[in-house]
Amino acid sequence: MSEWQAVSGLKIAIDGPSGSGKGTVAKLLAEEIGLPVLDTGLLYRLTGAVALERGVDLDDEAALASMAGEMLTGLSWTCDGISYEGEPWTPRLRTEAVGAAASTVAAKPLVRQALLSLQQQLAEAGCIMDGRDIGTVVLPDAPAKFFLTASVRERARRRWSQLKQMGHADDIDAVIMDLKKRDQRDRERQHAPLAQATDAISIDSTTLRVDEVVDRMLGILERRELIKASV
Repeated sequence: MSEWQAVSGLKIAIDGPSGSGKGTVAKLLAEEIGLPVLDTGLLYRLTGAVALERGVDLDDEAALASMAGEMLTGLSWTCDGISYEGEPWTPRLRTEAVGAAASTVAAKPLVRQALLSLQQQLAEAGCIMDGRDIGTVVLPDAPAKFFLTASVRERARRRWSQLKQMGHADDIDAVIMDLKKRDQRDRERQHAPLAQATDAISIDSTTLRVDEVVDRMLGILERRELIKASV
């Protein structure tokens, strides 16, 4: 049972650059306050996967947007990920083919608009979302917004550690260079660039453990009376 109880319909936005720890923080915060985490990246992967399964042309923007707009009725989130039309899809969404399809559909403005509407509808019951444009585009009215940062070197160290665990031996300097390029792309992309919402609270996680970041968030949420201790 969660130690904290969130107010009804609470929406929390967590943004930040790659490697800032927002995904891990979102999951731990969700466990503390009993809210679901809606992984927006999985929605793009699901859209790509469904398009591949149905044979929808990935260059047909109108058809993709129409399909994405109809996905709400069959979509549900569980502790294990995403289910669609009564079947678990998360294991099928980690392949390279699906990843490539997701990148293709994400570049289509009509698809992004359809999925934006879908994300906003899913969030109405209350959730935590993490990404790069949640507080500015997806949930601009969220009563709680956080922007996680960390130094490039620390973010690279975290990524390098993950790569080592997976059996890859990338040089950390190469990881730093990759992160710098990704940061630039995210900030300069035409649609929904990485940006801190004006009302978001910035937390630098460079020298903080994940649990320390979550504790700071809990303190802020409690002071704002958005959560209270469970009875």
